[in-house]
Amino acid sequence: MSLDPQCAEIVAAAAAAGGSPLEETDHTRARKAYEASTVVYRHSSGDLDSVEDRTIPGANGDDLAIRIYTPVVASKSLGVAVFFHGGGWVIGSLNSHDHMCRYLAQGAGCIVVAVDYRLAPEYKFPAGLEDCIAATRWVAANAESFGGDPARMAVAGDSAGGNLAAAVAIELRDAPKGISLSLQVLIYPAVDFTADTDSKEENGEGYLLTRDATETFADLYLPNREARSNPRASPQLASHHTDLPRAWIQTAQFDPLRDEGRIYAETLSKAGVPVEYKCYAGMVHGFARMGGKVDQGVVALTHAAGALRSAFDG
Repeated sequence: MSLDPQCAEIVAAAAAAGGSPLEETDHTRARKAYEASTVVYRHSSGDLDSVEDRTIPGANGDDLAIRIYTPVVASKSLGVAVFFHGGGWVIGSLNSHDHMCRYLAQGAGCIVVAVDYRLAPEYKFPAGLEDCIAATRWVAANAESFGGDPARMAVAGDSAGGNLAAAVAIELRDAPKGISLSLQVLIYPAVDFTADTDSKEENGEGYLLTRDATETFADLYLPNREARSNPRASPQLASHHTDLPRAWIQTAQFDPLRDEGRIYAETLSKAGVPVEYKCYAGMVHGFARMGGKVDQGVVALTHAAGALRSAFDG
């Protein structure tokens, strides 16, 4: 299938403007441009019971901001999805993915806890990952205080957030008295910094996220190139993938990261992990955040919400 017309319009507009926020080499300007794009991409998500900002202890002892989304449901004990936003470990925030979290909470009928983890280059690997682990552990210990069920938890994220979700799932599996997760939702995840795939070659230019941009983000997050082979940074390189939570993995046809997500789905499946995988035809990287402009973005989030609902109900 060719590039979806709605995606093509976004790609053309970005090219006319000199490039997408993902191609901006100055990370401070990239952050501002990425946040500004949220206004364009935001879409309706339905009513929620509450949205609450809190701070919890981060991995380094400093305050870590989270946002708790609670749907309008009759149950007093809900499944909880811990969500890590995308943005190459460098850009993105609670606000840039607020509409996605609202939609997932409403669609899945679960609580969503979004995590404002530390970003590179100010805080390099593994700072952001450590924050995500700390937040997930905090949710498990405190879920009942805000109506959540610690026995029904999931991790979720898009792009860099999908990387973090996959890494957190492995970390919790390997930890003593690990937290049991019902599901990992990985939306066009980056899972292998060492990968040299066909999709990076085929989709490396002209589709918002370029191959050069992926290298720029990687250099800011992992300036030590040897760290790219660290399984905590590249979940695909973990020693084994058995006993991980079931996975729902989404990729986009015209995304440099497409093959990483597909290969990770195959790796999990070979390890005996139940996996559902879908590649969305005609889509570009980041489309699930673009529901205000790209219809398939809402469709993808609906599918992710359905996977969460199924995991928690099951």
